[in-house]
Amino acid sequence: MDPIIREIYDAILAGHSKIVEAKVPAALGAGLAPQQIMEEGMIAAMAEVGRLFEEGEYFVPEMLIAARAMQTGLVLLKPSLKKENVPSAGKVAIGSVLGDLHDIGKNLVAMMLEGAGFEVLDLGTNVTSAKFVAAVTEKNVRIVALSALLTTTMSGMKATIDALAQAGVRSRIKVMVGGAPITETFARQIGADGYAPDASRAVALAKSLLVV
Repeated sequence: MDPIIREIYDAILAGHSKIVEAKVPAALGAGLAPQQIMEEGMIAAMAEVGRLFEEGEYFVPEMLIAARAMQTGLVLLKPSLKKENVPSAGKVAIGSVLGDLHDIGKNLVAMMLEGAGFEVLDLGTNVTSAKFVAAVTEKNVRIVALSALLTTTMSGMKATIDALAQAGVRSRIKVMVGGAPITETFARQIGADGYAPDASRAVALAKSLLVV
């Protein structure tokens, strides 16, 4: 691994945004390819963050600051990635369903997905079924990720899946769900394609859903 990319990788693991902010332009200035910086410095670092989380060495705060450091670098890298037409892993529309204003978990999943190379369209909180449908029809979204933190808003997930079906777009996308009250059984009952209990496994699920 290139020494500058190693510094980016280590800084993301440690959640040092300022170092990432300095080293990404330095890497570009040294002539390193944007895709190499993203894959070896950022995606690899966030994969390691996910592994450490699953093994109980990292917790949500560590994952959050690492994801923020990664996002700092990604903002600086995006213009160069676009210039070189580097493809994303796929486009994901994510949001907390209608009636749910909680966003910490949703934000973490969004950042982890970006760190894994996905293009993320964050619709925010209290998102209507119509907005999810519009994201699919207008933005070429491949995955819809639904979040709910309240038992009272869980029904919004099924309403959204039903709306996607009624709009005739359900068959062309995958739907993944998550949030504190959500279970694998509930995900199956409402017709979702997958369930993830945390941000790390949400990335693995998203990747698996796009494997043909």
